[in-house]
Amino acid sequence: MSEPSSIPIKKRRSGRPSHGLYALKHAVNTIGNRAIDMRTITGRALAQWCKDLIPDLDGGENVSTEQSAMVDLAVKSKLLLDSIDTWLLTQRSLINKKKKTLIPVVQQRQALADGYAKYIAMLGLERRIREQTLEDVLREAEANENGRRAAQKAPG
Repeated sequence: MSEPSSIPIKKRRSGRPSHGLYALKHAVNTIGNRAIDMRTITGRALAQWCKDLIPDLDGGENVSTEQSAMVDLAVKSKLLLDSIDTWLLTQRSLINKKKKTLIPVVQQRQALADGYAKYIAMLGLERRIREQTLEDVLREAEANENGRRAAQKAPG
């Protein structure tokens, strides 16, 4: 994702900032995945995430049409969630001080997160611990040894 300071925040006529959730949803739903510009960091990250997700589905070769559609929905949901999270983190407060409630986009974000979790559950993905290969173990041991040598050589 890009730096929060580089995100343009649109202002309404009333002067309050707009989160742009509905515009983003409309673009993704009407244009589809073509709305995700693969030239951007976000687009490339989503493409990589999708590419990593598909092999987790029974090896990747036997992905059904339904699973492919669920992956597309999960990617779109992830895009919306990441965009909302970025916007939320740039806000001074998530509480409407007049009404003493959360701003509505927090609740909408939670609904999107629940939908995203359902898509992932429907795909049958669960968290798995990555098995280390012998090369990974040797590389880690070498890095630890190099770090220990550097610490011994440092004047102290």
